[in-house]
Amino acid sequence: MAEPLDVQQIDRSERAVQTAAEIFARGQEQIGRVIAGQQEAVAQALLTMLCGGHALIEGVPGVAKTLAVKTLARFLGLDFRRVQATPDMMPADILGTNVFSQKTGEFSFHKGPVFTQFLLADEINRMPPRTQAALLESMEERQVTADGERMVLDDYFTVFATQNPVEFEGTYPLPEAQLDRFLLKIKVDYPALEDERTVLERHHASHTSHGLSDMEIETVPFEMLQAARQEIRAVRVEPAMFDYLLALVRRTREWPSVALGASPRAAASLLLVAKGYAAREGRDFVIPDDVKEAALPALRHRLVLRPEAELEGFDTDRVVRDVLAATPLPK
Repeated sequence: MAEPLDVQQIDRSERAVQTAAEIFARGQEQIGRVIAGQQEAVAQALLTMLCGGHALIEGVPGVAKTLAVKTLARFLGLDFRRVQATPDMMPADILGTNVFSQKTGEFSFHKGPVFTQFLLADEINRMPPRTQAALLESMEERQVTADGERMVLDDYFTVFATQNPVEFEGTYPLPEAQLDRFLLKIKVDYPALEDERTVLERHHASHTSHGLSDMEIETVPFEMLQAARQEIRAVRVEPAMFDYLLALVRRTREWPSVALGASPRAAASLLLVAKGYAAREGRDFVIPDDVKEAALPALRHRLVLRPEAELEGFDTDRVVRDVLAATPLPK
């Protein structure tokens, strides 16, 4: 088993890119001990955390969405809590509530699961709209207000919300304004044949139903996580890359099959994710390929198609790919 990297041993002259790239490499290795395949989904989940955003994970039941998020939290060494969304869930179930103590004769605030570093909101589209709004406000502001008192959430507070794309009974789809709060939308597909065989072999070798969850994972030193976030923020962006990124975003607003294009917030998110992809490759500057890789997960949930386009079988992934193909590369 590889030894954890000591952040103090990294040459400071190379720190501009090395720590983030090391976390990505180590994350694929360590999380891969539990999750077979799904390398790109794992990379995007890591990217979400290192960029300081939140992610919406979409996939059919049984493709290890929950297990992947729990394993990621263990790898990063962060406090983890999970809420299972239900149609009767109230905002207080997420945020917390004031409780009267007969012993002291006073009210005290009992913190909800949102007071953590790593929150998994399973099947977020089963929450009623009022509860969704309360959670998403905490995601945006990183704070909770109860009875006029403002309570700040952890700097590393990150939400991974999952949803099932094929089951709609008893669900409340997230409105576009709330979807825009997610940095990335990660799609988790069925594993490849060899990966699925590996899953079966691992389950066969496990002695308990929680065998995979209990596998040993090396934790990243907290100093590395801090350094990686700083590295991503410091990645350079040349003027030509700003022009290219804006051309992509603005073209989505004029695309014939799109009713609602990407917002300025989407452009800022796309820029941040592109910087993350550059850092993943060990570069301290953004190139067009970084923007292309970032475009699908950063924009797919921010576009609204015209009804006639949906009837013709278009989806937002196809539109983003078409927009990328139609936008000239910077010279």
